[in-house]
Amino acid sequence: MVKTLELQFVTESGTSSNLSIDSPNEPLDPAAIQAVMENIIAQDAFVTPTGALVGIKGARLIEREVTPVEFA
Repeated sequence: MVKTLELQFVTESGTSSNLSIDSPNEPLDPAAIQAVMENIIAQDAFVTPTGALVGIKGARLIEREVTPVEFA
């Protein structure tokens, strides 16, 4: 099972921008995730084509199962 933590931000223009983290450490700590997201915003760590990150929209853990196809 492949897991990804997706951090969802709001940009200056009001659109969404996501930052994905592969194989996050579990169990997830919502307070720590929020603190990291607030720090990313405060540090102006990323700028998107639609502007700087200005707010938190949410976060979600995405799980998907990947099954390779074997060829004979």
